[in-house]
Amino acid sequence: MRLGALEAGGTKMVCAIGDENGMILDKISIPTMTPSDSMPEMIRYFKENNIGALGIGSFGPIDLHKDSPTYGYITSTPKKSWENYDLVGNFAKELQCPIAFDTDTNAAALGEAYFGATKGMDCSMYITIGTGIGVGIFVDNKLLHGMLHPEAGHIIMAKHPSDTYNGKCPFHGTCFEGLAAGPAIEERFGAKADTLSDRAEVWEMEAFYIAQALMNYTLTISPKRIVLGGGVMHQKQLFPLIRKQFANMLNGYVKTKELEDLDRFIVPSALQDNQGIMGCLKLAEQSLL
Repeated sequence: MRLGALEAGGTKMVCAIGDENGMILDKISIPTMTPSDSMPEMIRYFKENNIGALGIGSFGPIDLHKDSPTYGYITSTPKKSWENYDLVGNFAKELQCPIAFDTDTNAAALGEAYFGATKGMDCSMYITIGTGIGVGIFVDNKLLHGMLHPEAGHIIMAKHPSDTYNGKCPFHGTCFEGLAAGPAIEERFGAKADTLSDRAEVWEMEAFYIAQALMNYTLTISPKRIVLGGGVMHQKQLFPLIRKQFANMLNGYVKTKELEDLDRFIVPSALQDNQGIMGCLKLAEQSLL
């Protein structure tokens, strides 16, 4: 069966057609403008491809509770034109097919769990570090929702001893996203992250914040592997720095076979930035079961 996938991001909407094995047959990208601008193009694409189900991984916050009157809505997002927008309802009305809905980072965690770096593991995490920071959590072979859904990019951090930056997050200042997402790096150092590769102090500080967050996640979620993705993590020199700082911070407190080899515990995505779309295809398949 042909399945539809939508990775709804703050800057672009990635639409794809694929199958239950995660095979991507076609993919397009549409700028994230207003719903009246972006939705018709997306609906037309999925209609023309005659999909049997649609999986959506969306920026948020979103309402995932099916007994809620606003299930399927994007809720209190900073993107004001999408605030309180019935994303699932509008697609359902036009496409007349089953639709599954989750956060974009939960979808990416699902993609890794079924097709990528955490395949076969019943507890894992996916973290994207780019324009923002999002966390997807896969526990007991299912995605974590709870009261809302993970918003673990906004945990409050202890600041690096040499960091005088006040933080970028308009809600929390010095949370993980406020200190370590791409815009924070750019504002602190005066240049975009991808132009700072040769500045060792940039990546030592970035590794400090990422390692601190990973230690907190390890002590609370107890994942068997953590996958790091997003634009900032294209700086491959970060991985050894993060692992070293993580080991220093954890200081031997937890001893498991997973933590004996941090090269296999803290890893890059295995899916060439397709983890979100592949997770959305899995969501679409699950909506049919």
